[in-house]
Amino acid sequence: MPVEPPLTPWEFPDPTNAPDDLVCAGADLEPGTLLHAYRSGFFPMPVGRRRNQNGWFSPNPRGVIPLDGLLVSRSMRRSDRRFQVRWNERFDEVMRRCGDPRRPHGWINEPFVRAYGRLHDLGWAHSVEVYDSASGVLVGGLYGVRIGRLFAGESMFHTATDASKVALMHLVDRLNAEGCRLLDVQWTTPHLRSLGAIDVSRIDYLKLLREANS
Repeated sequence: MPVEPPLTPWEFPDPTNAPDDLVCAGADLEPGTLLHAYRSGFFPMPVGRRRNQNGWFSPNPRGVIPLDGLLVSRSMRRSDRRFQVRWNERFDEVMRRCGDPRRPHGWINEPFVRAYGRLHDLGWAHSVEVYDSASGVLVGGLYGVRIGRLFAGESMFHTATDASKVALMHLVDRLNAEGCRLLDVQWTTPHLRSLGAIDVSRIDYLKLLREANS
């Protein structure tokens, strides 16, 4: 079972009627703050000219993947046979690979790696790792935060075709088996939409979040 950290001294505003996706900035990345943020409908990314400030986002619309709506092609199922999937063995490495500075729009810096590493140690943050079956090399994966029946997906990477898709497929299979209700992907992209991601309004997302946390 995850270990509940000390409560955060910070309070987050009600995001319901916020005019922008970036609702507020500041606070810290302590485990209690991160959990309070996710439970309130926020996630952090660094902002500012030097990316040295914590920005707290609640997008409108919000990207989610319905847990009964992942689009799994036959080629994805075939690709699955080429890989081995494991969980929570190389969390920091997965996160750093997701934050490769050569990737466009990369934002995962060392303070974030350390912060989510602490969440991982407490049992809240998880990685799905995809290895090439022949070589044993890590070729894809994803990470995110699990709180109750919510999984907040943060980022994924791949260096082999379909490896990140296989990670997502295994994640959805496990979330369904464990009775989860909500898979948050923050913003939709053409790639995520091709896998079944949809946009929901912020109001609808907050309602889904309350149901997942109830």
